[in-house]
Amino acid sequence: MSSSTVITNIATLVTNDPSLGDGSPLGLIQDAAVVIDGDRIAWTGESSKAPATDNRVDAAGRAVLPGFVDSHSHLVFAGDRTQEFNARMSGRSYTAGGIRTTVAATRAASDAELEANLTRYLDEALRQGTTTFETKSGYGLTVEDESRALRLAAKHTDEVTYLGAHIVSPDYADDPAAYVALVTGEMLDACAPHARWIDVFCEKGAFDGDQARAILTAGKAKGLYPRVHANQLSYGPGVQLAVELDAASADHCTHLTDADVDALASGRTVATLLPGAEFSTRAEWPDARRLLDAGVTVALSTDCNPGSSFTSSVPFCIALAVRDMRMTPDEAVWSATAGGAAALRRTDIGRVTPGARADLTLLDAPSHVHLAYRPGVPLVSGVWRRGVRVV
Repeated sequence: MSSSTVITNIATLVTNDPSLGDGSPLGLIQDAAVVIDGDRIAWTGESSKAPATDNRVDAAGRAVLPGFVDSHSHLVFAGDRTQEFNARMSGRSYTAGGIRTTVAATRAASDAELEANLTRYLDEALRQGTTTFETKSGYGLTVEDESRALRLAAKHTDEVTYLGAHIVSPDYADDPAAYVALVTGEMLDACAPHARWIDVFCEKGAFDGDQARAILTAGKAKGLYPRVHANQLSYGPGVQLAVELDAASADHCTHLTDADVDALASGRTVATLLPGAEFSTRAEWPDARRLLDAGVTVALSTDCNPGSSFTSSVPFCIALAVRDMRMTPDEAVWSATAGGAAALRRTDIGRVTPGARADLTLLDAPSHVHLAYRPGVPLVSGVWRRGVRVV
């Protein structure tokens, strides 16, 4: 038998439903309450009108918002790239192999070691309010290692992405066409049963537009839905390919032409921005303001990975987005919740409305704005996932 719980005395409740509260995109309700019944939201409204429930939690004048939806991460890996980061931040050249370093360590790790690493970072993210996450393969680049990465990830999330096309495997450095054939053939056959999504790094030095199209088309034929690492390091075909193939998300979107922005605005593909990557590489920031003003749906995610964005903190990324990507606090919070849900084509998460999954984050602050106003401060004081308090 499920029991019901009311969280009352909420200073500010972010619902992400414009029909509620103040009518803004965040659907803010002041002096609010929310009722959880089992694993679902049953009611939202003013505290004074809350129905009777089995249990009661006093929010004590703090803010509640949907659990964060982290729609882009790379958490199945082994090894460490501290030296690479330190050299980059110290202005020194670094000649180690980047992704290849992680590939070698991941291949050498046991299943138990990989899963322990995965759960460590998932627990870390949960403590910071992330209740839904997507994660990818991409550090194995063999049939066996890619399929085991996805198998391990699938034990912890439904949002699993096959990224055999992260880079051309070092084993095929002299024959990229043969590696594309592997990614679209035997490797895809082994990986598809464990994944929902297929992704490709469409970039100079990785996979060009024709290769990316072949990889994503093969994945779609196997029932996988496309996502694209697009336009991170340079201008290229990634964004428009994503829109053409109705990909759920084009991720990074740092270098965009007007035609790229127009394509995103006219399609369903979400632009997922990953400010942790720009922070950790001192790269040019994506222009979120340009995208938002054009009517593009924007998501924010961590891109948690050991090389270019080793953070699991969505609150940190919200603060970066507000400070350096010209987003308002309201826009950044929406993008890290409802935007992430849109990037996963989910309607049951990223909002606090009746029928939605009961994923909630309680802040030790009266407003969601404090996520940007007090950067670096551990404000998350409570987390509910599927109706159960886990933090």
